[in-house]
Amino acid sequence: MSTAKLIAGHAVRRVRRQNGLSQAAMAEMLDISPSYLNLIERNQRPVSAALLVRLVETFDFDPRALTAAAPGGGSAAMRRRLADPMFADLEIDRSELEEWLAAAPGGAEAFARAFDRLAGAGGGHGDAAATPDPTLLVRREIERWRNHFPDLDSAAELLADELRLASGDLHAALTERLRVRHALSIRVLPVDIMPDRLVRLDLHARQLQLSEMLEPSGRVFALAVQLAQSEMRGEIDALARGAAFGDRIAERLFRRYLAQYFAAALVMPYARFLRACEATGYDLAILRRRFGVSHEQLAHRLTTLNRVGARGLPFFLMRIDRAGQVSKRLVGAADAGLVDGEALCPLWNALAAFDRAGEPLVERVVLPEGTSFVTIAQRVERAGRSPTGMAARFVVLLGLAAELSGQWGPVPGLEPVPIGPGCRRCPRADCPQRSLPAIGRALLVNERERTVASLPCAGD
Repeated sequence: MSTAKLIAGHAVRRVRRQNGLSQAAMAEMLDISPSYLNLIERNQRPVSAALLVRLVETFDFDPRALTAAAPGGGSAAMRRRLADPMFADLEIDRSELEEWLAAAPGGAEAFARAFDRLAGAGGGHGDAAATPDPTLLVRREIERWRNHFPDLDSAAELLADELRLASGDLHAALTERLRVRHALSIRVLPVDIMPDRLVRLDLHARQLQLSEMLEPSGRVFALAVQLAQSEMRGEIDALARGAAFGDRIAERLFRRYLAQYFAAALVMPYARFLRACEATGYDLAILRRRFGVSHEQLAHRLTTLNRVGARGLPFFLMRIDRAGQVSKRLVGAADAGLVDGEALCPLWNALAAFDRAGEPLVERVVLPEGTSFVTIAQRVERAGRSPTGMAARFVVLLGLAAELSGQWGPVPGLEPVPIGPGCRRCPRADCPQRSLPAIGRALLVNERERTVASLPCAGD
């Protein structure tokens, strides 16, 4: 189990202010010193388990709120925003950022919302109000919750236990529940009947129709998603309203994500899944077989293990196409600076996984500031084909901070590969693979010399 400390000064400060208390008064109620409470509120001390219990008992505090209360999604999310080239000359370091979050969480949250609104509107180019990027808006909302929705997880866990009592076969149990509770039958149709659909809900026929192209794991997942849409509508509606997107497409994408989140939590119930992860050393092959899921479904679930008091390892996920475009980024509780790069670093060999036919590619990469990650890249193919016969293929990349990789099964010794966050943001001065000038750094051009690096730039 990950032993990450619970840093939540913003949440403790919010409870104190909501109750109209001074630090001295709240410290007395919690049986701690005012100086210790001050350090907690400034994120210089963690919230201990004993103190969390006293908060719950004294103030009727819901500890699940801690996973969503960090301003701007927490320091990792704020650092990703500040890595934007427009802030390159400010050189805001980690300690300065932590002081800002501790001293002015409301201001930090306001900055995050404004930045996300601007970024979601295409960086301010053109008519910002008319061109929002709904996928980025949804991603920022998921990030604000650290990709953990405790109410959905708890409800899914209870339902999973109920279904296991009814039947040891999850597909059969889901089919029966949809039939009995929602008058929906399941029908698998040939590809010539559903040439461009994988799942279709026919309310007139009261059928959930599935394409024969879906793998068994995909069929179970489709049933679980339908159950989420039928039985968790109230919880999903509340989360969607709370996001306040102001964009209907973004709201629909978020609702779909929440239904899929619930489905994953139903197929891989939190406590049972976390126990299996720890018992197997997060062995991906064993976990896929034990829970009957695809590699991508498993990778998604691993980014959500952020329950207070029962956290898993903080994985991050990227889904990449052949051109190096990233169509999905999930960070959960991970502090993954490379996830937000505008483009993949050409020194990162992740795309080679396309040619390995499902065999995982393990690497250790190091960013310019010294942070290191172990990544596993594996090719996946989406179910179904287009009318022209094309199948969508991606590489799903799962990563973890290198210092935690000892808890992730038998990862062999790996030589670190120095990479960057894409050429435009990379400060490596003499990279021979640089394709674009670095923003905020002068190019070094000498007519009498030719260097190995085609675009050498000024270093630190």
